Amino acid sequence: MLEKNLTLDENFPVGTDRNAEDISVQEKTIDFRNDSLQKTEKTDESYKADNGPKTSSGLTVSEGRNEAGIVPVVSQGISTESPETLNADSKGNVKQTTETQIEHQKTELWQPVPVTLNGNSTMTSISILKKWNPRPTSLSQMNALLLRIPVSSPSMSPRRYSTRDRELQSAKLEIENAPIIRNNPGLSASVFRNLSKFIRSYDLMDHMLKVYIYKEGEKPVFHQPLMRGIYASEGWFMKLVEGNKKFVVRDPKKAHLFYLPFDSHMLRLTLSGQNVKNGKKVLEKYLKSYVGLIARKYSFWNRTEGADHFLVACHDWAPKLTKQCMKNCIRSLCNANVGRDFKIGKDTSLPVTYIRSVENPLQDLGGKPASERSILAFFAGGMHGYLRPILLHYWENKEPDMKIFGPMPHDIESKKIYREYMKSSKYCICARGYEVHTPRVVEAIFYECVPVIISDNYMPPFFEVFNWEAFAVFVQEKDIPNLRDILLSIPEEKYLTMMSSVKMVQQHFFWHKKPVKYDLFHMILHSVWYNRVLQIKTR
Repeated sequence: MLEKNLTLDENFPVGTDRNAEDISVQEKTIDFRNDSLQKTEKTDESYKADNGPKTSSGLTVSEGRNEAGIVPVVSQGISTESPETLNADSKGNVKQTTETQIEHQKTELWQPVPVTLNGNSTMTSISILKKWNPRPTSLSQMNALLLRIPVSSPSMSPRRYSTRDRELQSAKLEIENAPIIRNNPGLSASVFRNLSKFIRSYDLMDHMLKVYIYKEGEKPVFHQPLMRGIYASEGWFMKLVEGNKKFVVRDPKKAHLFYLPFDSHMLRLTLSGQNVKNGKKVLEKYLKSYVGLIARKYSFWNRTEGADHFLVACHDWAPKLTKQCMKNCIRSLCNANVGRDFKIGKDTSLPVTYIRSVENPLQDLGGKPASERSILAFFAGGMHGYLRPILLHYWENKEPDMKIFGPMPHDIESKKIYREYMKSSKYCICARGYEVHTPRVVEAIFYECVPVIISDNYMPPFFEVFNWEAFAVFVQEKDIPNLRDILLSIPEEKYLTMMSSVKMVQQHFFWHKKPVKYDLFHMILHSVWYNRVLQIKTR
């Protein structure tokens, strides 16, 4: 049954996106005069991720660059200050299409994509060109890279092995020789790569792991977690680990791991201001200064050059900001782009969890049974990045069982409608925004909807232990035109198995104010522990 007074209608109003992810906007207006680009940019406090070179992504709807190999984009009339309500079936829609242009280069294919966006008379045409990456890292390639034995560089190996190092060496041998477990109450073998190794590793972590948290660092950047919004994962982890008495020790000599307790979103809000380019330099300098402080004050950083230190950061900029000064650290990152700064086998993928209620993070959990899910696929969201406009071009108002929409208003009724669509759909489309990550992956799991991840080079959370293909569908960006056929080709029996697996994996993506076994807090900590254990050399 739908919530009272709610109906699922493809004519529902769309306007501003209901997700905090979609509050971040950068608008750039490009004018072509005398064969030159004159660029002005407007940036809000929640500016998107990174302006650095992209190895596998293209251009956003409202982004343009005048660099080699980058085609400029024309964007006019998109307001970020007073969102307009759009209607999916409005008779006054303004058609917005791209020009047809294809340019072949050595390893690149420029593919023109005609994009139709719904709008009103104030909106004018947008030209969008998507720079397809012809060779993104496939899921099977990620699997192959993960299976390679991680080897620490000589500089990352300690000059002499401590008692804690020897404990990790022993743990590694026990994990590698874990006794076979075929069934375990509360855990489904099908969603894990190797259930036996996971259980042995988790139990060893639970009984052995000790973490030291540096006291250094001033609020609000350090020791002041943000518990709501799109970047809530790092805040919840910080809050829970700093209040934990089981894993945390006061004596750093007893620690296997060292936590760097900064909030990347708060760092961005506090220090960078409105000047994006200089802001990034300020943030990098700030973190470098912090590393210098703890390296001078303690011997632990220098012993391994940070290899036994870890950070948990969800802001889009985090990979870039920590790339140099924390390059050897285990980084738990939401922006897990293996085509850029994310290192498979060392870094871990952090789930993006959009928290609406700190008091009740599990509010509205669950969805309809499979037999009552009449919608094949659902998506609604802001037109951030190059991919989502393409998704809408191909699938908005094209098929009755494909509910693909643009941004929705922020009002309570629209949020209810959004939830009901997720609860009523077989597949939930998780299309990348400005960067590879999106909260829709966890949202889909939350509402028992099979995630369809469309984000080249994205490594999903807990990839080192989960068999993601058991409960999610991965579609390459170039295959968006075939999206419906791909989903329809999945046998009903296979879908039912995947939906059941989504329910099995749910518990690992839940936040609890008091952590419980196998929940999100413990899974994040386990990923860091697991990668550190695998990095340690055994003699």
